[in-house]
Amino acid sequence: MKAFLNSLTTGLESKFIKSSELEILRVLEQIRAVTKYKNRYYLNDGFVCGKLDISSNGTGFLYPYDSKFKQDLMIENRDLGGAHFGDIVLAKLTKFKKPRQKAAVVAVLLMANETSVVYTKKIGSVIMGVTIPNSITIALKASQKSLKELPLGTVLKINNLDNDIVEVLGVLSDANVDQKISMALYNKREIFPKIAINEAISFGNEVDKSMYPNRVDLTHLPFCTIDPVDAKDFDDAIYFDKHKNEIYIAIADVSEYVSPYSGIDKEARLRGFSIYFPHIAVPMLPRELSENICSLKPNCDRLAYLFKITLNSNLEAIKEDLISCVIHSKRRFNYDEVDSLLRGEFDCQDEIKEWLIPLFDLTQRLKEKRLKNGFDFHTLELRMSLDENNEIKSTKFEGSTPSHSLIEECMLLANKAAAKRLSKGIFRNHEPADIKKINTLLDDLAALGIEAKNHGDLIFLITQIQAKASELNIREDVDKLIIKAQKRAEYSSSSRGHFGLGFEFYTHFTSPIRRYSDLLLHRILKAQNDPKISNYLMLGIDELCANLNILEREADKVAWDFMDRKFARWAAKNIGQTFKCFIEESTNQSIARLDDELKGARIFLSDFCEILTPVMVQITDVDIPTAKIIGKIVEILDV
Repeated sequence: MKAFLNSLTTGLESKFIKSSELEILRVLEQIRAVTKYKNRYYLNDGFVCGKLDISSNGTGFLYPYDSKFKQDLMIENRDLGGAHFGDIVLAKLTKFKKPRQKAAVVAVLLMANETSVVYTKKIGSVIMGVTIPNSITIALKASQKSLKELPLGTVLKINNLDNDIVEVLGVLSDANVDQKISMALYNKREIFPKIAINEAISFGNEVDKSMYPNRVDLTHLPFCTIDPVDAKDFDDAIYFDKHKNEIYIAIADVSEYVSPYSGIDKEARLRGFSIYFPHIAVPMLPRELSENICSLKPNCDRLAYLFKITLNSNLEAIKEDLISCVIHSKRRFNYDEVDSLLRGEFDCQDEIKEWLIPLFDLTQRLKEKRLKNGFDFHTLELRMSLDENNEIKSTKFEGSTPSHSLIEECMLLANKAAAKRLSKGIFRNHEPADIKKINTLLDDLAALGIEAKNHGDLIFLITQIQAKASELNIREDVDKLIIKAQKRAEYSSSSRGHFGLGFEFYTHFTSPIRRYSDLLLHRILKAQNDPKISNYLMLGIDELCANLNILEREADKVAWDFMDRKFARWAAKNIGQTFKCFIEESTNQSIARLDDELKGARIFLSDFCEILTPVMVQITDVDIPTAKIIGKIVEILDV
């Protein structure tokens, strides 16, 4: 959208306009905001397109897409024209008055959200809605009589077109409303349409392998799954033939059940990804599929799409067979069990143990070889546990263990093998960081005592930084800064390589239960010998990749927002209390990260301190609607 609107400032040829952009172009023509000249469309003088921000006092700020505007444009509340926070709008410049250029919204070209989330608040004698999370006060399309019957702090989902109430989500004082708020903020839903549920149920609970004579029967092989202890959807299973040096990576064959444009597919495409909360997962597919017939559960025949990868003595893949098959997982492991097994503290069936330990040794050699071109980032993932009241019970940071590494290397092999089969399709790209972010990173590191210079070799630079961070025992924290300085990995129809992994070609093949990208890739791979179906699957692939990138970010934001809300509720009970923290950010505002008995909460500080400095922070204020914790530094601790 941004590229399309920005191109109108210099002229856009008709042949380059996508079908999804034609409706917006017609709107621009109707309000005479564009002119066609010699088969090119131009945005008329006085008009500007951009993304809208709205402050808590109702004043709008437009961030223009046209680079000739050096600062944002102010839009008075009366000139917002019904536009909401995050909308992409067309605005008309008004008379210039120093010190700010102003504008008025003419049309909303793309709504950021069809709905908003508000809570009711009494202002004077009137009940108004206050938006979550940006605290803009709005009038609701409901009578004051009906609004006054609701408890103050009632959380509502409203239609952005007319501020009409769509759904009552709960009340702010109830911790059970947090998940509903986080989901509604990004227009996510938990309940599946009836058509999708009915389709999922129709596949039954069991696989009869006699009904699939064209599939390879691998049910005799002792596959196993390795997943988190609370996992319910098992989309990958592994087996290793140590005599032939063949690794079998079996993936749930979701595409066998979910056809393009079916009821399930439409919903999965809309969701894009499963969303994981501490207490529950909101799946991309109906649970009748994701946790049942698609899931590679133990002691059940299941359909799988499998890579059999043969390695030579140099750990090079000399053969990569892609097989539609039936497997029968012999055991479901969790990561802790496999870690114990690898330490010799846990026993299991001999037939699995005989190949699992040699496979681990092999994957560690694969990892060592991979890291000559890629990176090993020591990242920690925050895990939160909730009590029976849906409030925080405990938190902890978890790092990668040997069992995680074993599975990761197997999945990387399959993902890379799948990518090599594509010329166009859906790739997972990760481009190097730009020079500006690298320079900022080096400034932050210098404050930590890590002096490094960028001589153009980014791989050498990062390796050098990691080595120095390990010496200072701050590797996890520095790796987090390095990751932040890099570009985000994204989906694209063409390959641009994966910088972090050091791969020339890479994609996502291994999680079709929880990622639509993988489901789509399975279809593309199966259709490679059928040009007609292949071309059909490629229709709109660029737009689909772009949308998946958005949906992936939203799924992450939903999970983060939920945890922030839980932390805010905990902090509200601890105002005035002091806790150990460390400074996580210090660019525009210092943000501390809680590092006490409870870990992980972000606390926004009123004072400045250098990054990674250990501090004692007193909680001074909490805003439950915005899930924001405010604090002040009361002591700087010795390192």
